[in-house]
Parts: sequence; C-alpha cells; structure tokens
Amino acid sequence: MAVGAIGMQWIIFIGIALLSFLVQANLQRKFKKYSQIPLTRGMTGREVAQQMLDENGIHDVRVISTSGQLTDHYDPRNKTVNLSDGVYNSNSIMAAAVAAHECGHAIQHARAYGPLTMRSKLVPVVSLASKWMTWILLLGIIMLESMPGLLLAGIILFATTTLFSFITLPVEIDASRRALVWLDTAGITTSQNHSQAKDALKSAAYTYVVAALGSLATLIYYVMIFMGRRN
Repeated sequence: MAVGAIGMQWIIFIGIALLSFLVQANLQRKFKKYSQIPLTRGMTGREVAQQMLDENGIHDVRVISTSGQLTDHYDPRNKTVNLSDGVYNSNSIMAAAVAAHECGHAIQHARAYGPLTMRSKLVPVVSLASKWMTWILLLGIIMLESMPGLLLAGIILFATTTLFSFITLPVEIDASRRALVWLDTAGITTSQNHSQAKDALKSAAYTYVVAALGSLATLIYYVMIFMGRRN
C-alpha cells in the first residue's frame, strides 16, 4: 500500500510538473509572438488600460508600471493596474490584451463581482494556510498512526488553497471576457487581430486551469494517505 501511494505521488507530481512546463512554454511562445504584432491604432498598453477604465466610469484606479515579465496584475488594496515592462509601453496585440484583462479585474472590483469578492475574503485564510500547511502535512504523514488528526488538519488547510484556485478560474475567465468584449466594441482590435488577442488570453488562462487541477490532484493524494491508514 505504501509503495503504491509513493508511486502515485510521483506520477501526480511529474505529470503536473510536465503539464505546467508545457503550458508555461506555450504562454511564453504566444507572448513573444503577439508582442511583435502592433495594434492598428498604435495604442500602448497604458493607453488601452486608461481608456478602458475611463469608458467604464472608473476614475479612482491608477495605471502604473511594474518590473518583470508576465507580472501584470490588479491590486485592489491600492486600486492600481500594474503593467509589466513589456506591456506598459508596448503597442502590441499582447499588450492590449493583457492591459484590458487587468482592467477587467478593476471593473469586477468596482461592480462587486461575486467570485472576486469571495476570493478576496479567502486571501487572509489562504495566506495563513500557505504558511503552515506544508509543515503540518509533513508532520501529519510522519505521525499518521499516533496522531491522524494532524494530517486531517493539514488536509483542511490545503483544501482552502485548492478552493482558492478554483474560485480564481471564473474570476480570470470573466476578466478576459470583459477585456475581449471591450477591445472589440471600442475598436481597439479589428476583425483580423481580435482572434489573436483571444488566443493570447486563452493561453494565459490555461496556467490557472493547470494550477487548479494540480492542487486538486495533490489534495486527493493526501486524502488517500489519510484514508489508507485504515487498511
């Protein structure tokens, strides 16, 4: 039983690692590809973001630049759309898609979008769980026979991070949907390059899907260890 559990552990982790690598490699390839295709209107990521916020009546969110690649995010704490170096000043299809996507999160925040509100409420819990769950799970496995409740506690903590990953999916998908609709209606993208913007955002979404599935698979593995103690 122990050998089988260990074997399954390696299969899960290797499979997740391989899938994650392929998805990240695909995202990097798409980022490079669509970063070289300019918008017809020549707007930068910053200009796209600012226009989208203005047209949605959001005037208390700042668009700022942040270092790194693929580090773009919306911060609800200080209401900033943070665009990476390759997006902020770029006039590419990728820059427009990413900028609009992050503004989609700002719109969600302003409209009190349900899944985003739920995810925000989970952030303190997930932060606490992430800090302790690795050690609790490790000790729980080591002391499984004498203190099974310890592993159960670790599983509960890990389950909160898994729930967070799955709640993130509709948040990201909805932000991309809002971005694509606005890019089209505002005339930022044309019939020729709209599908490219959609492909770019779809590639980014796959990373969240893989993360959620990986978290679920790992959670199931720990549950199997806990249930296996009875055999």
